[in-house]
Formats: sequence, C-alpha cells, structure tokens
Amino acid sequence: MKSPQLDAYERWQQDFSRRTFLQRGFAGIGGMALSQLLGADSSGALPFLQSQGGLHFPARAKRVVHLCMAGGPSHLESFDPKPELLALHGKPFPESFTAGQQLAQLQGSKLVARGAFTKFQRWGKCGTEISELFPHIGSIADEICVIRSMVTEQINHDPAHAFMNSGSILKGRPSMGSWLLYGLGAESRNLPGYVVMVSRGADADQPISARQWSAGFLPSKFQGVQFQSKGSAVHYVGNPEGVCQSSQRQVIDEIQRLNGMLREERVDPEIDTRISQYEMAFRMQSSVPELTDMSGEPQHILDLYGVKQPGDGSFASNCLLARRMLESGVRFVQLYHRGWDHHGDIEKKMPAAAKLTDRPAAALIKDLKQRGLLEDTLVIWGGEFGRTPMGQGSGRDHHIKAFSLWMAGAGIKPGMVHGATDELGYAAVKDVVHVRDLHATLLHQFGIDHARFSTKFQGLDYKLTGVEPAKAVRAIMV
Repeated sequence: MKSPQLDAYERWQQDFSRRTFLQRGFAGIGGMALSQLLGADSSGALPFLQSQGGLHFPARAKRVVHLCMAGGPSHLESFDPKPELLALHGKPFPESFTAGQQLAQLQGSKLVARGAFTKFQRWGKCGTEISELFPHIGSIADEICVIRSMVTEQINHDPAHAFMNSGSILKGRPSMGSWLLYGLGAESRNLPGYVVMVSRGADADQPISARQWSAGFLPSKFQGVQFQSKGSAVHYVGNPEGVCQSSQRQVIDEIQRLNGMLREERVDPEIDTRISQYEMAFRMQSSVPELTDMSGEPQHILDLYGVKQPGDGSFASNCLLARRMLESGVRFVQLYHRGWDHHGDIEKKMPAAAKLTDRPAAALIKDLKQRGLLEDTLVIWGGEFGRTPMGQGSGRDHHIKAFSLWMAGAGIKPGMVHGATDELGYAAVKDVVHVRDLHATLLHQFGIDHARFSTKFQGLDYKLTGVEPAKAVRAIMV
C-alpha cells in the first residue's frame, strides 16, 4: 500500500509533466492558434474573469468609447442651466458657498459671480435643457443621460485626468481601459483592444500624458495604444523596403520560438506581452491600413460627422474612425480633444471647441444606433472637472465640486437627467456621483462587480474603484 506522501509525490510529478507539456505546446505557433480557439491570448492565458468563473452578472456592454473633453468644459455653459447665477452676474459671489473650500487660481481673490454667456433650450421629447452651443447633442437628447452632479478630487489637469482614468493620482496605476482588457480580454485578434487618439483646437492647450492610458502594474499588453490622428495611424506598420511578408513571418516565428524558450525558464508576464505584441504587430500590417482607409464611407456618413478630409487629425475624423474600430472589435476607444481650458476669453474659445466636437459626438450616437451597435456600446462624454461659477477675468477657473457629463447606450436610461447642483452651480447637492461611482457603473454595465474585481500587487488587493466607498449608479440603468 502506497503512503500518502508517495501519492502526493506522484501527483506532483504528473502535474509537473502536464505543465511542461502545456508550456512547450503553447510556445509554438500551433499552440497559439489553439489558445485563440479557447478564448485565450497568445500566451495561453485566459482573461482574468473567465479564469475566475465568468462575469458576476449579465453584461449590457461589450465595448466603450470615452469622449474626453480635455481641459474641463464649463458645465454652466453646456448642460447645467443656472438662471439664479445669471441674475447675480457681476455681483460678489456669496461667501457662504466658498468659505473653507478649495479653489485653484482664485484662492484668496475677490470672487465675482459670472452668469452663462449662452442660452439654454429644451430638446427632444424628454425636454432636457442643453446649451445652444451644442445643438447636435441637443438633437440626441432622447438618447442620452445627462449627469449634472459629478464630483472629483483633483483640481489640476494631469492628476485630474489620472484620477478620471485610474481612480488614483499615483503613477503606476492601471487605467480603466486596461482594467477592462485585463478582466475581459480583447475581441479582435488583428487590432489592439484599447486604442487612444488625440485631436486639438486652434489654440495652445494642456498636453495629455501617455500615462493616462498606462497599464500600470498590470502586464503592459493591456495598455492603450495611441494611434496618430494625422498621417499613418501607426508608425512603421509596413515592411521595410525589400522585405516581403513571408520573410517577415519567418523572422517573427523564430523570435517567437526564442521567446517561448525563455518563457519556459522563468515566470515573467512581460515575456508573454512580447510574444503577443510581435503577433499583433504582424497582423496590424494588414488590418490597420484597411481600418483607416475610409474611401468606402458614403458621402452622407462623412457629412453626418462633419468630416472634411478623412484622417485630417480632427475630432470628426477620429469619431468616424472610432466607429470603425468598434465594428472591428476594439473594446475600449478613448478620444481626447484638447481645447477646453478656458481661464480667459471663454466667450470666444468655448463656442470654438463646441463647434469642433458637437456634431461628431452626436453623429457617433446616431451612427452606432442605426447600425445596431448602440445597445451594447457604452458612450461617455465629459472632462476631468468643471469650471467655477465665479469669473476669472474673461473665463472660469478649475472646479471639482460640480461638473456634468453624459452617457448613452449599453443599458443606460435615455432621455433623462440625473442629479443636480445648487442654485448657483457651485456644488453637487442631489444624487451626487463621484468619479469612483462612474467607474463602478462602467464595470457594472460590463457584468463586473467592482468590489469583487481586483488583482494583487505588492501584497495588496487593488481595484479600479480603490478602497473608498463606491457604488454603481443604478438610477441611470434601464
């Protein structure tokens, strides 16, 4: 009769042999093909949630496009009308609102109320009040949910962007797009699962740091890939002159074989990243040119978005390309538009920024809907914070206690307004939605319970929503 210790030893030997077989099997091209059939990546690893038993509840979203209005658009001239503030225009701002509060550049200054320079009107059957600066977004009022009670914690641009993207201002934390790829995997084998593009207005504005789409402490294969808005979307995507596709394939196969041997010797997720990135780069040589070739788009679609020249670097062109990405299986698309930091000359600069972004954003919703994609595509429009109801010369300062954004698709209630600010638009006072709540809502629509979605790093369990209280906003869900 064998002893329990011997039985355990034999089981260990069997397990070791199985592991060795699987490691060596997956190091080859055939193994990578099998892993794709099983829903795994090129390293043979299943998406995290699949390896943990699947989604926590049925998902409404399959993909997301985040329209980032970088700089902090004023909620007071966009989605949050305040007639009381207009009546107070030019008069001292009540100290009762601001006493002991954090301000940005206005700290210690004489605070003067500044009413909206634009009018609002009711749009759609729902009657949502939206600024006349955004007539095209007004035309889709019945498709969107406007949240007027957003709050954040960071009052300067870069940390505020980082907080909106990752829930933290610390470098090395994964962005929400990276969290989704880590949890769910990518849908497309020929394109990155997370793509970022940046457009800008005519004036100089705040730069966007690449850390905003970083994978942080997650394997770098989950980070966002920035496509160029103008010219070639990806630099050096074609073969060098004199190198044919078959030769390129042979080189990559040999590199993959060597990387597979290295992976057998040590545990390092970056080796898996390297393997998957070589394969992705090879496939992108044909998939990216096809994706960015918009010559087949009919003129009425170009006119819908307001595209004058496809690939011209405009927000309009990027929105159209985003739709093509979503159709092609890209899970997370982030479109930044730089040009909303209106400390001065807001009456000239904000209409200019709105004109560049209003039509394309609305067109994206209309186009996704007519193609049957809106029902499982989550669209988010907004900046990193709001602007003060107090004037700053001819503009407005940064503001964290109130701002607006809107969402659409993927189980979000259309034609509604959620939350409210006080009568002067200074602070969110009803159904307040913290940035962490936005993250929890995003994950919820993908079938993920934010409280149960974590990964261990340096001995701690990290989550997108952090350790502070967060909740999915169920009031805005169908």
